[in-house]
Amino acid sequence: MSDPAKIVTACILVIGNEILSGRTRDSNIQYLATELGKLGVRVMEARVVPDIEATVVATLNEVRAKFDYVFTTGGIGPTHDDITADCIAKAFGVGISEHPEAVARMTRHYGDPALFTPARRRMARVPHGGVLVDNPVSVAPGFQMENVFTFAGIPKVAEAMFQSMKHRLVGGTPVLSRTVRTNLAEGIIAEPLGALQKRYEDLDIGSYPAFRNGKPSVSLVLRGTDDARLVLAVAELMATIRAMNGEAEEFLT
Repeated sequence: MSDPAKIVTACILVIGNEILSGRTRDSNIQYLATELGKLGVRVMEARVVPDIEATVVATLNEVRAKFDYVFTTGGIGPTHDDITADCIAKAFGVGISEHPEAVARMTRHYGDPALFTPARRRMARVPHGGVLVDNPVSVAPGFQMENVFTFAGIPKVAEAMFQSMKHRLVGGTPVLSRTVRTNLAEGIIAEPLGALQKRYEDLDIGSYPAFRNGKPSVSLVLRGTDDARLVLAVAELMATIRAMNGEAEEFLT
């Protein structure tokens, strides 16, 4: 009997009115979920909250107790509505002030003291006890408080921050994924797909319709930690589809 899968969970908390208003399109959730999956960390929830202190603090305290890791994006810039660092300090019940190493890095980066404005100095503020997360793109760092990692909202910066700190994460059993694509409509395959899910309760089986080259297409995604079980389930699924005179093509994902 194989060892039980070790499950490590995460939540992504996106902070910012610009996301909720529709002005800015978020891409950080997709990137982080994909990269975390490679490390064996399963994103179980993603939330988007406004720049309201009470909301951010309450949500953060809820999710940091519920999941192994929390990743926040947004709200650590130089303007008045960048309140994430203060909210995290309040959630942890600690003070906040300029981090000496953050100040040193930014001083070297800007060179001319006149360019290191009071607004920019706000980005050197870190909750007490926080550990810096490097920012290879624009220097102003993110930070870690226990199981909470705080990144900038700009995708290029958030991605670089994640890559700089991912070695700190301890993942669980990697989740494997296989995809079967078919031309049969969801309404045709729904019943046998449901029966397959009951036979393979240890797998997560999802159905995702789309149009490809102007024609209906459905991607059936099977995810789990046991590759042998995935192979069996995929074989059954493809045989079922072909028995219904449908097309079935497998993709490794």
